[in-house]
Amino acid sequence: MTPPPTLLLALMLGLTGAQATVDLRTAAAMAAAGLCKTRPTDLVFIVDSSRSVRPSEFEQVKVFLAKVIEGLDVGPNATRVGVVNYASRVKNEVSLKTHRTKAGLVKAVTRVEPLSTGTMTGLAIQFALNVAFSENEGGRAKSPDISKVAIIVTDGRPQDNVKDVAQRARDAGIEIFAIGVGRVDMSTLKQMASEPLDDHVDYVESYSVIEKLTKKFQEAFCACSNSATDVVFLIDGSKSVRPENFELVKKWINQIVDKLDVSDTKAHVGLVQYSSLVRQEFPLGRHNNKKDLKEAVKKMAYMERGTMTGQALRYLTDKSFSAGHGARPGVSKVGIVFTDGRSQDYIGEAAKKAKEMGFKMYAVGVGNAVEGELKEIASEPTGEHYFYTADFKAMTQIAKKLQINICHEEDPCECDSLVKFQKKVEEALQALTKKIENMSKRIAVLENKIV
Repeated sequence: MTPPPTLLLALMLGLTGAQATVDLRTAAAMAAAGLCKTRPTDLVFIVDSSRSVRPSEFEQVKVFLAKVIEGLDVGPNATRVGVVNYASRVKNEVSLKTHRTKAGLVKAVTRVEPLSTGTMTGLAIQFALNVAFSENEGGRAKSPDISKVAIIVTDGRPQDNVKDVAQRARDAGIEIFAIGVGRVDMSTLKQMASEPLDDHVDYVESYSVIEKLTKKFQEAFCACSNSATDVVFLIDGSKSVRPENFELVKKWINQIVDKLDVSDTKAHVGLVQYSSLVRQEFPLGRHNNKKDLKEAVKKMAYMERGTMTGQALRYLTDKSFSAGHGARPGVSKVGIVFTDGRSQDYIGEAAKKAKEMGFKMYAVGVGNAVEGELKEIASEPTGEHYFYTADFKAMTQIAKKLQINICHEEDPCECDSLVKFQKKVEEALQALTKKIENMSKRIAVLENKIV
């Protein structure tokens, strides 16, 4: 008789009794979470329960919600989940602050009942923006380390406008996934969803197959920082730099770009130049291949004039890393500041704010740059985040050091859990093999004694 799979795994790991039970629970939890911790997320499901959704179909939607929740790392400091139910009116079924465990969330989802009236999808999105994601309902303060995600499930044409309210939600940093079922209006799904649409719009023929999207959404909440980064260069274009050195700065930027994995889903790069004024050369996400990106850098025209680094840093915190300027919610943010002299305005407050918002800040100084200002801009440990050279021609070495630090960040998703788990199994199998060999020798000795 073959032992059940869980018992077989326990035997393979050389475990017995309570130890086996605990380790098997750990293994099961790892499997349920896709062997990868999910990024901290405020997630709100916005579910259509209009009269066109039959009771049996609504039950299937609830099963889909429950299965997605099972794959999340739920907790007050991890992923919080809310559920908004809508038809002609909107009902906040589960707030982000209510349930801190999977069991509690799943139980709450099973109790949700359809409202069975009209389809006011725009009203539901507005409610999510104003109420469901608010701090009063458990939403966390805006931070690059916390994703804000809404998953809309609908099967019909909205009876109100969705385009404008969805844009406001996206501008507020909410990433929107739109799932359409059956005879849904595809154009309105595209009006609601975030870019790229191929990643954020899904269609299924009927509610009976909506469960097939479960894996996609479990994987969507396990985005590792190494695979997605928003990088903004903040470049001093003051008159002290001089035109020939400004060309070297552009080459230096492209050196760093060459080392990034630039694509729609991975590294996005933005460029801002400053002197007495601040000018955005291009926002995050405009150029998502290296060729176009490097050409855009080469075309940057030299501004000359003063050195208002503080003003430039305020632009970075207020605009460059905002959703309106292409920043993606929940993605690592890296700011690279280059300057060749002392700032003509105060930088302290803006530099502090950038770090408090979770941006990883690098400060690069050349020539007459002030070491104290570079350290004030740089993230901790400052020794790894600020660089200085007296000569513009020596910037190549800085580019190499900067790239190493960007690309080898710790992986918050801990996606190497599978490798560790496999290694543990292999080690246990080796130990088990030795035990079997020893046992075979003992049996042979006993057999000889009996004979």
